[in-house]
Amino acid sequence: MTEAPDPTARRRGRRPRTESADTRDRILAVAREEFSERGYEKTSVRGIAKAAGVDSALVHHYFGTKEQVFEAAIEVAFAPALNAPEALADGPTDGVGERLTRFIFGIWENPTTRTPLLAIVRSAVNNEAAAAVFRRLVASQLLRRVAAQLDRPDAELRAELAAAQLVGCAMLRYVIKVDPLASADVEQIIARVAPVVQGHLTGP
Repeated sequence: MTEAPDPTARRRGRRPRTESADTRDRILAVAREEFSERGYEKTSVRGIAKAAGVDSALVHHYFGTKEQVFEAAIEVAFAPALNAPEALADGPTDGVGERLTRFIFGIWENPTTRTPLLAIVRSAVNNEAAAAVFRRLVASQLLRRVAAQLDRPDAELRAELAAAQLVGCAMLRYVIKVDPLASADVEQIIARVAPVVQGHLTGP
């Protein structure tokens, strides 16, 4: 007599969706930690898989190449900065420079959001593949959206110049830690940088 199939038994070769989602999230969380601690060059798919307790093939299955793993990892870490276009739109045009400057420095001043950003910037500075991913993410998801908020024919150039000003200050203050910029009060920095950013975005 044939036994009836167990309705609670899992089908071979297929994982429940919730388990797959949990595994993917765990790999992504480990990848962010690995890239943050080791940088892009010293991080490997095999190392991520080992730390996540899975096979390397599974990492490739979910994300693809190491570059694609890095991109997926930094998208989450970079997510807070993607709200910058909303900061631009929330108020009068003559205050857009201060709003954007205050928003960006707010992200860098927060240790929770600063740590993954430091990992992204360090990886981008030291490795061309990581830099290419970072450029693509910044260009497609941030600068173009900022430019769309500006009623100017050269809006993309203006957005890039404003970003260069802010990224340069962030590099000196948080990554290279050059004094007196590194130890200056953030409000003093915002007061000095915001008018320059305003000029890039809305000036002649």
